[in-house]
Amino acid sequence: MLLRHPHITEDCRAISEILQRVGDKWTVLVVSKLGDGPLRFNELRAAVGGISQKMLTTTLRGLERDGFVTRTVFPTIPPRVDYELTDLGRELLVPVAALGEWARKNTARVKAAREKFDGIHA
Repeated sequence: MLLRHPHITEDCRAISEILQRVGDKWTVLVVSKLGDGPLRFNELRAAVGGISQKMLTTTLRGLERDGFVTRTVFPTIPPRVDYELTDLGRELLVPVAALGEWARKNTARVKAAREKFDGIHA
């Protein structure tokens, strides 16, 4: 059961901005992969699979800006850069994992609903 809160436009905008960040396909995958520990850029790109270098860079910058990820540069040649979840990012793993589990459990039901809808509206 959802708790009802009074509608406050400022709250809706703030919530919408956060949900846009954390509900993004790439964000969910990046946060999930970083849940196992820090990764270098190319390790993360390989782990996520199918993400372009530009999109991963954009996703990581957004996550860093929002406080979910830290970026640590090590003074080596070439420079080594690690990405790691912050405490806030680790807290995000809880709803991300729950949503992923829900999606796995309900994939067949959603597929059946889509097929039914498409059959009616064809």
